[in-house]
Amino acid sequence: MHQVLDWTIPRLDDRPRHLLGIGEIDDIFECVARGIDTFDCVSPTRIARRGSLLLSPQSGGSRQNKFRLNIKSARFKEDDLPVDPACSCPTCCRYSRAYLRHLYVSGELSYFRLATLHNLHFMLRLMESIRESIKCGSFMELRGRWLKAI
Repeated sequence: MHQVLDWTIPRLDDRPRHLLGIGEIDDIFECVARGIDTFDCVSPTRIARRGSLLLSPQSGGSRQNKFRLNIKSARFKEDDLPVDPACSCPTCCRYSRAYLRHLYVSGELSYFRLATLHNLHFMLRLMESIRESIKCGSFMELRGRWLKAI
């Protein structure tokens, strides 16, 4: 994919460039660095349905764990922390990992709504921080903080 982008981007005019199906955080940073402006992907909702919640680097997210917390894990059974303590979404402000795990393993439909809300909020804030870093000339620094070596 990166080779195709490296070949096509210089041949495009200055209109916004949109890429479909890109939802992994490291891919987003790599594509923005190559000139992609917007993305859309089902990834935040799909991974929520499968028990994964997005996690910032400040809260333990990394390339190694794909910036995800697996809520199915028994280690969250009594974890009173929010999904991502650095997140300000309604899910993180109101519910603990233990409660979300309970909802997931019980098959409660409210889990899917709360997890999707968190993941979408997370992606919106990520893209907001990327836009701001581009305006301030600090995109490469932000990218480095997110994608630092494992």
